[in-house]
Amino acid sequence: MNGTADGEPRAARSEDPCQAREVLGIVGDKWSLLIVRNLSQGPRRFTELKRAVDGISQRMLTVTLRGLERDGILTRTVLNVMPPHVSYELTPMGRTLREAAAPLLEWSIAHLTHIDTARAAYDGRPDTPPA
Repeated sequence: MNGTADGEPRAARSEDPCQAREVLGIVGDKWSLLIVRNLSQGPRRFTELKRAVDGISQRMLTVTLRGLERDGILTRTVLNVMPPHVSYELTPMGRTLREAAAPLLEWSIAHLTHIDTARAAYDGRPDTPPA
């Protein structure tokens, strides 16, 4: 079928600015940009990514990597050796995502202390409901 569920041709759907939310949902989840950042230095094995992305579970890393591969952000390469060697690498589109997201990641790191301070002040107010 060449159309969407609402009957519009796919080309018209892709030009709809509201569809940007679909892409933002892909790259704006809790883990995707951290994985993209870690792949910016070159291919990484699953275990390297697991160690580099603090707090991610093995299952969530697997789910996130599959989603990024499905969306064309990274490629998965399996070398048929024992044990199998699986590595992940950014695609050209993934590298442009890394470039686009770099300022946001840098902002996050630069403002982490300020955010922690603001949260502590907010949470310390007597009229604040628990988070």
